[in-house]
Amino acid sequence: MKKLLFIVTLLLSIGLLAACGQDNGNADSDKEINIGATAGPYSDMVTKAIKPILEKEGYKVKVTEFTDYVQPNKQLGNGSIDANLFQHKIFMESFAKENNLELSEVVIVPTAPMGLYSNTYKSLDEVKDGSSIAIPNDPPNLARTLLVLQDAGFIKLDPKTNPLTVSEKDVVENKKNLKFVPVEAAGLPRQVDSADLAAVPGNYALAAKMNLQDALKLESMPDDYRNRVVVNTKDVDSQFAKDLKAAVESEEFEKVIDEEFKGFGKPEWMEKR
Repeated sequence: MKKLLFIVTLLLSIGLLAACGQDNGNADSDKEINIGATAGPYSDMVTKAIKPILEKEGYKVKVTEFTDYVQPNKQLGNGSIDANLFQHKIFMESFAKENNLELSEVVIVPTAPMGLYSNTYKSLDEVKDGSSIAIPNDPPNLARTLLVLQDAGFIKLDPKTNPLTVSEKDVVENKKNLKFVPVEAAGLPRQVDSADLAAVPGNYALAAKMNLQDALKLESMPDDYRNRVVVNTKDVDSQFAKDLKAAVESEEFEKVIDEEFKGFGKPEWMEKR
């Protein structure tokens, strides 16, 4: 009898362990994801265009807003959030290297382009010789500005230089003798009133309640400068990363972008399909 009781007890214990294992499996499969984004258009993009699609797939989505460009990656790295949306490729790679993080992009999203704005001129054809232009003083945004000015026909850049790292020293021709006024990027919207022209990155323009379509010229943005959904490299092949990518690549996502994010430049993959 004792042996029989021992065997029954053992079998019951095994059964309970198996049941616990199954319960844990169900708990682990709960679809919860915390996506970080900077306050403004990109947290709006997550909330309006990504979250509803993921929720239809059974996810419980939390959106964490940030007001700086440091914490979204720091908290991704320490596991406080699962993914973020706020940065372009150059920033991601630089930040990861400086902070010993392993970050990878999941998918590139439509991004608010830099624009040339003016309260002095109504068109680029009116721009006079010697006009002042406020430009970003940080290298990535400065490079973007110079490419916009070259595209507009105002300057020529040394063709031998890397278009992602060009600077004022690479300007070989300044047709309108524009006077460059370096300013911190966040302060560029205020320069529209004081300089003849101001090159304003899209995120700062939107934060200042500017209309992207009021720009005299919008940037033809290389994909390296478009924002992307980013995860820790260890998660890049995870199911939630695959589902994030599928959500952004869906027709439903693009419909929301067309309706509520007018003026945002679409990435190459979206333009080609």
